[in-house]
Amino acid sequence: MTDEARRAPARPIEPITRPFEAVVTLPGSKSYSNRALLVAALARGRSEIIEALHSDDTRYMARALTLLGAGVRSDEAARAFTVEGVDGRFPAREATLEIGNAGTAARFLTAAVALGQGIFVIDGSPAMRKRPIQPLLDGLRGLGAEAESREGTGCPPVVVRAHGLAGGHTRMRGDISSQYFSAILMAAPYARRDVEIEVEGELVSAPYVTMTLSTMAAFGVRAERDGDRTFRVPAGQRYQARRYAVEPDASGASYFFAAAAVTGGRVVVPRLGTDSAQGDLGLLEVLSRMGCEVTKTTDTVTVRGPARLRAVDADFTRMGDVATTLMAIAPFADGPVTVRGIAQTHYEESDRPVAAATELRRMGLTVESSWDAVTIHPGVPRPTEVQTYDDHRMAMSFAITGLRAPGLRIADPGCVSKTFPEFFEVLERLGRS
Repeated sequence: MTDEARRAPARPIEPITRPFEAVVTLPGSKSYSNRALLVAALARGRSEIIEALHSDDTRYMARALTLLGAGVRSDEAARAFTVEGVDGRFPAREATLEIGNAGTAARFLTAAVALGQGIFVIDGSPAMRKRPIQPLLDGLRGLGAEAESREGTGCPPVVVRAHGLAGGHTRMRGDISSQYFSAILMAAPYARRDVEIEVEGELVSAPYVTMTLSTMAAFGVRAERDGDRTFRVPAGQRYQARRYAVEPDASGASYFFAAAAVTGGRVVVPRLGTDSAQGDLGLLEVLSRMGCEVTKTTDTVTVRGPARLRAVDADFTRMGDVATTLMAIAPFADGPVTVRGIAQTHYEESDRPVAAATELRRMGLTVESSWDAVTIHPGVPRPTEVQTYDDHRMAMSFAITGLRAPGLRIADPGCVSKTFPEFFEVLERLGRS
């Protein structure tokens, strides 16, 4: 994010006073874009990634891959990347990779550089230096890698002394982030032996691992799984270059589904439908329980909001990225809304359960919190400048609150550049629909 964006004044949100009808074309999924960039960089040959997201997170990934020796060309106007792959081993013998607050880049690159030869440092913003990565480091050590937290905090900066990945069996705790598993899975085809990963405890956000496996399969690598307990990647496989289309981001779509829910409007999102593996589409089932009319086809999702949202108690263990979306619209329900299964979201760009509860209380609402759940009671949010904690999802979620609550302003609106730079422009168009 530029210094100018950080100095931008708080952004007022204009309420929508009548139901809207809108077709919202969304940028590509950040999760799929960064997976595809890494896999294409490891592949043999030239890949073209189309409909891709260009945002802070994907730019950090693309720059890091370029430093490692992959040929990455970005065409933002065409929403595309062209990637010349390295066939399993990055040419660079040393590099310091600055990845801001891009969690996918930090975790995925930590595993990928272990395939090479040399010394690599993965570092990021002050917020990234507070985000845990120790389970991934432990998992990599089980496969023969030398990887450590340089400051001994269990967080970046990470130092990897790479000499290839031996493979074998490893275990990782599953209750903090599924990205640890995705990171090892994407590197695993180039290990010297088969790789087997055992999940210790419950695997949070498991659909993201399904997204990883589908991306690997698209580039020609098969993996085996035993539910959410064990994953295995046979050795000797290689990614093959291809043309790959990124589907729209379901997390980004959640804000527009929520916008329809709180205004009684109707939103249609193309190129996202029943074939998607994105777990954040699970929010649609929650919105349906709250009274929304939800229609899914193979290539569209349509949401129409009710006259009044119903109270709900919902589990977000498998879709933590959209928990804040529901918290932001909870005050407009006809009773208390409980969002549970959110322990893992304490470790995101901000401590989201705490941050969201804090801002809702500042709006004058009654909120009950525990480590794994937040309950929001109905009420009328009072005018507030919502603090966003340098967290894109806080900014986008509470912008939706402002569609119903006059007088809300979003501090540090530029933080949305992490995953959705055009968010506020797209949101403003709803009111003109």
